[in-house]
Amino acid sequence: MVRRYDAGRPVPAEVIDRIVGNGLRAPSAGFSQGWAFLVLDRPADVARFRDAVRPEDHPEDWFAAGVDAPLLIIPHSNKDAYLDRYALPDKGFTDRSDAWWPAPYWDIDTGFASLLMLLTAVDAGLGACFFGIPIERIDAYRAAFGVPAQFTPIGAISIGYSDEPPRDLSSRRKPEAETVYRGRWTQQATTAKLVYYRNIRDQPIDILDNLPISLFPVNLLFRFGIGNPARFAYIGD
Repeated sequence: MVRRYDAGRPVPAEVIDRIVGNGLRAPSAGFSQGWAFLVLDRPADVARFRDAVRPEDHPEDWFAAGVDAPLLIIPHSNKDAYLDRYALPDKGFTDRSDAWWPAPYWDIDTGFASLLMLLTAVDAGLGACFFGIPIERIDAYRAAFGVPAQFTPIGAISIGYSDEPPRDLSSRRKPEAETVYRGRWTQQATTAKLVYYRNIRDQPIDILDNLPISLFPVNLLFRFGIGNPARFAYIGD
């Protein structure tokens, strides 16, 4: 996620249209499309957003309170759109109850759309960040931008040309062996694959397969030896 932008370099209108258009192609339960997106691409509107969401206590703890980007997109979910859709004859939940929903798909689907916008921004050579809005400031945000009551912001997306150096977070990424289970929850990977590269973008020059996973201390997983003659990557079983 990129948090600092060249605020004096606007995002071209055609790129904004592509970002938003790709987001609208996201899947949604029942094709309900219970979402809406507020696009702010004028400095005055971005400043009004900051003022609206800035909490009185500890505003420095919130990225939203100081965000300075040439483009903000605020995604909103609409629960009523899902309850209405699933009350139709082909679904049959005519009481419009949300008690049977295993998860809030109105929020999930709006998150899908947001992720497509983030990916499109990166594909266009931009930086982007999904960030939260203080819950106690949502009413003030609604009032500032005339957002109807049935639409709830799930966060906000800042987008622009990056003005910060790239960061390498690979050492903090959890390995697959701690997050992926195959066949059964307790069945984690027991063997691993070690792939050697001359360069991370090159084809592998050697693969050692079916190695006991105990050979790979957690602090070595996904680490690339900068400056070493060969680099390695743990791939998984």
